Amino acid sequence: MKELTRAEEQVMQVLWKKGKTTVKEIVAEMSDTQPAYNTISTIVRILETKGFVDHEPRGKGYAYFPIIEKAAYTKRFLKNFMKNYFSGSFRELVSFFAKESDMDIKDLELLMEEVRNDLEDDGKPAS
Repeated sequence: MKELTRAEEQVMQVLWKKGKTTVKEIVAEMSDTQPAYNTISTIVRILETKGFVDHEPRGKGYAYFPIIEKAAYTKRFLKNFMKNYFSGSFRELVSFFAKESDMDIKDLELLMEEVRNDLEDDGKPAS
């Protein structure tokens, strides 16, 4: 699975939220950034080429929908993030965020449990 660019991720967030939708509806959902229709159309076609999106006919155009689940992409992204920035160490990741956000013990324990559950691979903790 390839990584998404920032613009692709913004479009995917809309698709994950709305499900099947048109380019026009994606543009409307991103109204705060005011992207051009042609820009979003191009990004959607790139996402289709990368295997993140598919389409079906809707009226005179197409409705696009995600074929990669948000949870699957998030898990893959988080694993790559840990590998690239924390030497793949769950402990280094949690330690960094605990220090940066001044977390209390209860929040830290909850975070550690959630991340461990998300990163389990074949029944083994990631680190």
